[in-house]
Amino acid sequence: MVLTKNTWRWLLTSVAIFSLLLLMDSCLQFRMSKSEIDTYFKDKETKGVLKQYDRDKRRLTYLITGDSTKPLVVFVHGSPGSLSAFIDFMADTALLKLAQLITVDRPGFGASNFGSAEPSLIKQVSLLEPILRERKKNRSIILVGHSLGAPFIARMAIDYPELVDGLVMVAPSIAPELEPYEWFRGPMATPFIKWLLPRSIRASNDEIYQLKPQLLDMLPLWKKITVPTIVIQGTKDSLVDPGNADFAKKMIVHAPVKLVMIEGMDHFIPWRAPNQIRECIIELLNAYQTR
Repeated sequence: MVLTKNTWRWLLTSVAIFSLLLLMDSCLQFRMSKSEIDTYFKDKETKGVLKQYDRDKRRLTYLITGDSTKPLVVFVHGSPGSLSAFIDFMADTALLKLAQLITVDRPGFGASNFGSAEPSLIKQVSLLEPILRERKKNRSIILVGHSLGAPFIARMAIDYPELVDGLVMVAPSIAPELEPYEWFRGPMATPFIKWLLPRSIRASNDEIYQLKPQLLDMLPLWKKITVPTIVIQGTKDSLVDPGNADFAKKMIVHAPVKLVMIEGMDHFIPWRAPNQIRECIIELLNAYQTR
């Protein structure tokens, strides 16, 4: 069989596109491998331990450090992301003096069925609930959520109030009326285009595309949150409207809410203002100990 010039062009173009998609997928993963995590902790005084468990036909992954007799702080990343988003906090000596620390891979990210998202917040929190349930044991648990991790921790406090003692919402995407209109989300969710996307972007789009209706459903439920909450928000956040901070203040009516507005800060507070997050976590931990 002799291939024509046009056939060769088609084959070469297909190979080039496929190679580009593979390259994009490998570059846009927003996660660290186990060897990279081990290398990170190699010279740290406290070592991080990766753990996994299975629930509802999914495998969930998280990283844990610190003393199990102390209060627990759980970090929840945004979208896209992974447990590596909070890796530096896991070796933070100031926090480790006061708490055990966990950072999670939400479903579809990191090593938790990478690329296969769970768009439902209700199902997401039910999948990760065992991490908290197993370790509650009469100690306080503080949840820290960045961006889309914030509605996750709010939903956890609503659905499992007995497991949550405080919330730190960082640049939270929680107000349905402030969710941006992004016309491209729909086309990206169609089967053909969806499976051309890098896995992290595919998972991210699947959950962001279905976020607003769930935030609308949560509107009458915010009154169920009864734990102290701190909201950290940058005034120059172009990805999440700073008005989300005021939304939290308005909707959480049965618990104290403190707003921490960082002048000139963008959306990437965990990396550009980690000290502010650390201070807020310590504030909640100290408040719980003085009760």
